[in-house]
Amino acid sequence: MKLDTNQSTEDIFSLPGPQGNFLLGSLIDFARDPLFFMTQCVREYGEIIPLHFGSRKVILLAQPEYIQQMLKDRVTFTKSMALKSMRALLGQGLLTSEGETWFRQRRLAQPVFHQKRIADYGELMVQNTQKMLKNWQDGDTKDIQAEMMRLTFNIIMKTLFNKDVLEDEAHDVARAMQVSSEWMITQRKSLIPFPETFPTPSNLRYHNAIQKLDKYIYRIIDERRASGEDPGDLLSMMMQARDEDDGSQMNNKQLRDEIATLIFAGHETSANTLAWTWMLLSQHPNIQTKLRLEVEQVLGDRTAKFTDIPALKYTTMVIKEAMRLYPVVWTIIADTSRECTIGNYHVPRDCTVITSQWVMHRWERYFEEPESFKPERWDGDLEKRLPQGVYTPFGGGPRTCIGKNFALMEAVLLLATIAQNFEIYLIPNQSIVPEPTITLQPKNGIKVTLKKLPQPTEI
Repeated sequence: MKLDTNQSTEDIFSLPGPQGNFLLGSLIDFARDPLFFMTQCVREYGEIIPLHFGSRKVILLAQPEYIQQMLKDRVTFTKSMALKSMRALLGQGLLTSEGETWFRQRRLAQPVFHQKRIADYGELMVQNTQKMLKNWQDGDTKDIQAEMMRLTFNIIMKTLFNKDVLEDEAHDVARAMQVSSEWMITQRKSLIPFPETFPTPSNLRYHNAIQKLDKYIYRIIDERRASGEDPGDLLSMMMQARDEDDGSQMNNKQLRDEIATLIFAGHETSANTLAWTWMLLSQHPNIQTKLRLEVEQVLGDRTAKFTDIPALKYTTMVIKEAMRLYPVVWTIIADTSRECTIGNYHVPRDCTVITSQWVMHRWERYFEEPESFKPERWDGDLEKRLPQGVYTPFGGGPRTCIGKNFALMEAVLLLATIAQNFEIYLIPNQSIVPEPTITLQPKNGIKVTLKKLPQPTEI
């Protein structure tokens, strides 16, 4: 919103906030442990806090109304420098584009994620999970995060291209995503990050990985255009999508950017959500048992289907509660394109505005026993009763994640399929540390032991 000059406003930077270092402000504290730093700021200073990251002016928001303003006004609150810095990987895809480019791409991609269309992928998700489970044995030790990463990667590649990815190709694509995550960590923790074009070892690895990813994606696009085939995958849907205003379609570069975005956003986020979910279930065996009993009651000895999701109510509540405690999208960052007011405070142009799901989801003001894993709290439509802006695992406003329904369907079906076949237990005495990179992930993985459940034919 524009600044109303008739309204009495106070300079946001006149409010109390952490002073930090004389030259760098709070940059070092944020880089060292952003989750702890933001939580402490909100507890000590309130719901709107001025910060300085070096010469950069920053505001931290923890008031639902202010957060909603930030999420809804995509003209004033634009994509952050951090996201824009990933354009080498994501191009002008939905995560990084702005203005009319974003609006057109969103309009073209929206029908691809219509619920009736993504429902067709439920069977594929379950089949890939069952394929993984064939390689699991009773008593095996696994890194559940690594297992979920491989599983969700195979699923997103199959839904995108309707093909099983060859090992070398899978390595190149997965490597591009891993190197990009590592590059973002390096950039965030560097007090004076080198420009992306500067030939540091990190930058060179990053661009080399992207070149291999591009080679793979463009080859598939060219092959599909040449063959004219329509196997019903996401690539075909995007190639056929037409702008409702002028009838135009995505060119190869636009297709490439949206494919890279879908691989990036639709694989790591789902994998980490499931990894955190299994960690929590392992820590609470009574909840894992309750989940398994629901799966047995709803499915019996048959495989899960998309149409089972409404009946898998407790399974869905487990996912929602895991996303509350361990939101893989742990922060939303925007930059102000013009001066504005937030509440009664004047905010200048070119200011960074941050809100944190980690902070909001664990606040006792909105959640009773916020540190406890209690899936039952979501019974009775808690999500609708919370103030908008409090629980935002998929963002909010016009930029709510376009793949939200796809991700929720995947999480429920995969969790139910695994719970139907195995119980999972944490290996004792391991250190599981949440690491806020691009997504919130366990720093050293999560080591578990598998216990195979007897199947009907085995009883």
